Amino acid sequence: MLTHHPSFSITILITTPPYNTGSTTPYINHISTTTSSILFHHLPIIPLSTETITNAPNQEALAFELLARNNPHVEDAIVTISKTSKVRSLVFDFFCTPALKVGKHLSIPTYYFFTSGVGVIALFLYFPTIHKGTNESFKDIKMDLNIPGLPSFPAHDMPMPMLDRSEVSYDFFLNYSTQLPNANGFIINSFEALEPRAIKAVLDGLCVPDRAIPPIYCIGPLITPDGHIDGVRGTHESLAWLELQPSGSVVFLCFGSLGLFSKAQLKEIATGLEKSGQRFLWVVRSPPTDDKSKRFLAPPDPDLDTLLPHGFFDRTKERGLVLKSWVPQVKVLSHESVGGFVTHCGWNSVLEAVCAGVPMVAWPLYAEQHVNKTLLVEEMKLALPMNASDDGFVSSSEVEKRVTEVMGSGEGNALRERTMRLKECAKVAMSEGGSSRRALAEVVELWSQRKLLDVVL
Repeated sequence: MLTHHPSFSITILITTPPYNTGSTTPYINHISTTTSSILFHHLPIIPLSTETITNAPNQEALAFELLARNNPHVEDAIVTISKTSKVRSLVFDFFCTPALKVGKHLSIPTYYFFTSGVGVIALFLYFPTIHKGTNESFKDIKMDLNIPGLPSFPAHDMPMPMLDRSEVSYDFFLNYSTQLPNANGFIINSFEALEPRAIKAVLDGLCVPDRAIPPIYCIGPLITPDGHIDGVRGTHESLAWLELQPSGSVVFLCFGSLGLFSKAQLKEIATGLEKSGQRFLWVVRSPPTDDKSKRFLAPPDPDLDTLLPHGFFDRTKERGLVLKSWVPQVKVLSHESVGGFVTHCGWNSVLEAVCAGVPMVAWPLYAEQHVNKTLLVEEMKLALPMNASDDGFVSSSEVEKRVTEVMGSGEGNALRERTMRLKECAKVAMSEGGSSRRALAEVVELWSQRKLLDVVL
C-alpha cells in the first residue's frame, strides 16, 4: 500500500498472546529499520491465569478471551496516537471483532482485513443462518452443508472451534459472524480470478439475505518475501539442495508453523515418500505434547532419527532432504526444481503456491483448512485431496498415491496447467490497472476523502 500511496503512515497495534505464534521479532525489526512510515505500538500484556490457559479447549478460545479484554488498551492507544496524528481508519481481523465498538465510539471507519479467502467470509456471513436452522452441533450433522458461493461439504469439515455448539469458542464465532456486516468494508488477501463465485455470492447478498453487506476489496495476492526477514542469511540448505535437482522433479511437504503430526503419522509419511520413488523436500516438526501446560508453546526441535523409520535416511539420501521446523517457503516454491506441494491448506501457503504455479495436495489440519481443501479441490481445481480415515490418520499408501499423482499423472498435469494460468491471473491482478490494484485504490480513495493521515491496524 505504502509503495503506491506514500502519503500514508501505518501504526500496527501488537498484543502478546500466551501461546506460540512463531517469532515475529526479526520481521518487526526489519520493517522498523527499513520503513519509517510503519510504526509498531505494543499494547499492555493481558495476564491470563495458568488455569485459563491449561483448561482452554483450543487456541482460538484463548485468542478470543485475550482479545475480548483488549478493547480498553486499543482505545487508549488510538487516543494517544490521535494526539500527534489524525486517524482515518481502523483495520483489524476477525478475532479482533470487539474493536468494532472502539471504531464506533471514536467515529472511525472500521475495516476487516481477512488473511483467508472470500469463501471463508461467505461461510462466516452465512453461519448465523445455519445456526438458526438447526439445534445440532456441526460434528453431529450427517449431511453436507450448502453455503452460497461454495461447493457443498460435510458439516464436520467446518472450522474445528465451531464444531461443538456447547463450547465457548462456538459462541464467539457466532457472535462475531453476526457483527461482520457492521464494518465499513472487507479487505481481502485474494484476487477476483481465484474466487469469482464466492465474490458474487457475497456481493449479491446471498450469504446474509436480510442485511446490507459492506463492500469487499480483493487486494491480493499479498506474499511476504522470506529470507533475511526471517533471520536467515545466505543460501538456505534447502535451496542449495534444490539447485542439484532436475526441473519440476521435487515434491515439497510443509505444514505451517502449527502443523504437527504424531510419531505414528510421521513414520507413515516417510514410508509413503520412500515407496513413491519421488524426490522430496520435507519439513518436519516435533509431535504435539501431551502436557496440557505446554501444548500452546513452541515445540522443541525434532529428533529425526527417532521419529522416522530406521534406515530411512540411508535409503532415500539420493533423492530426499528432510529439514527441521523451517525453510524459506516462498523461495522453495518458486524454485524451478519444485513440481508439487503437499500443504495444510493455510491460505498464505495456498497463495504462495498459486503465485509459484505449483499444484497442490491438500492435507488440512486445523482452523478453516478443511474448507480451503474443498475450495482447492472442488472449486478452484488446484489440488488433489489427501484422504484420511475417520480419525484423521493418513496411510502410507495414500501418501504414496497422491505424491505420485501430483508429480506425474494426467490429473496432476491438468492441475499444473490450471495453476500456471492462475499464476498469470495473479500477476495481472497486481499489475498497474489490475483488479487488486484498482480495489486498493478504491479503498484508499475512501480514506483520503476523510482528509486525514494515518491508518491503525
